[in-house]
Amino acid sequence: MDPSDLYTLEPAVQDGPARPGVLLVLLGGFVDAGQVQQTLGDHLLESGESEVVVSFDVDQLLDYRGRRPAMVFDSSRWVEYDDPSMLVHRLTDRDGQTYYLLTGPEPDFQWERTVEAVTQVSDHLGATLVVSAHGIPMGVPHTRPVGMTAHATDDALVGEARSPFGRVQVPASFSALLELRLGESGRDALGFAVHVPHYLANAEWAEGALAALNAVTDATGLNLPNDDLVAKARVNQRAIAAEVESSDEARQVIHALEQQYDAFVEGQERPSLLATEAPEIPSADELGAEFEDFLRHVSDDDAS
Repeated sequence: MDPSDLYTLEPAVQDGPARPGVLLVLLGGFVDAGQVQQTLGDHLLESGESEVVVSFDVDQLLDYRGRRPAMVFDSSRWVEYDDPSMLVHRLTDRDGQTYYLLTGPEPDFQWERTVEAVTQVSDHLGATLVVSAHGIPMGVPHTRPVGMTAHATDDALVGEARSPFGRVQVPASFSALLELRLGESGRDALGFAVHVPHYLANAEWAEGALAALNAVTDATGLNLPNDDLVAKARVNQRAIAAEVESSDEARQVIHALEQQYDAFVEGQERPSLLATEAPEIPSADELGAEFEDFLRHVSDDDAS
């Protein structure tokens, strides 16, 4: 099937002059610990004036029964439907440089066809680089600098960034397949996997989203707005610190993670940050009840 049937170009880009720029892909994927992707995307859309320039036919791509959209029932009738959308937005940074943002749910079907469709859209817009970002859960403490794993179609794009991983097999994601296929066709693509403390994997961790934004800024030269995200990260960190202070169990675990992290940084040999020689660190199951309450309070505080 023709990939071009999956998307519609708005007149602004179909007939208007080309405005090249970076394409930032933030499609909700299989893993996004700390809601890094969602938080970053929401921040960029809320911090600038965006224009939808491309829309995708999600009816062909989503399993609605697997991820049911929300509806509102009012007394005797249905009044609202939160229809999912997969859109490319055009924005400008603080210096007036154009960039593009692809948001929406990760496709459930037709990955290869959608990859080709996004590639066509990228070429039409004149995308100079395709960049993605998301969060992955790691055995790291929130009290240390945010780490991340950079990956790209060309090693030159990640510079001297070092990965804590060797060769591993992981479940695929659409963004990862897109990066792979772009590289195979000679196009530049780059991604960042932010290392999110495993005990914050199900909560919004604004510090991780801020780290992703800074990484994108450094890699692309874009002058992206960050003030609101900086403020949000401060509030988020204070809420986490308050919850940790009220829990002896949490303090013990985070202290052990700090020791493990510091030992790794000091050069002790370990296969990755996932490995540990600290038997005193409880398992995720052992900490389940304590951290469910911990995360619930953090999320509630952030929402308020």
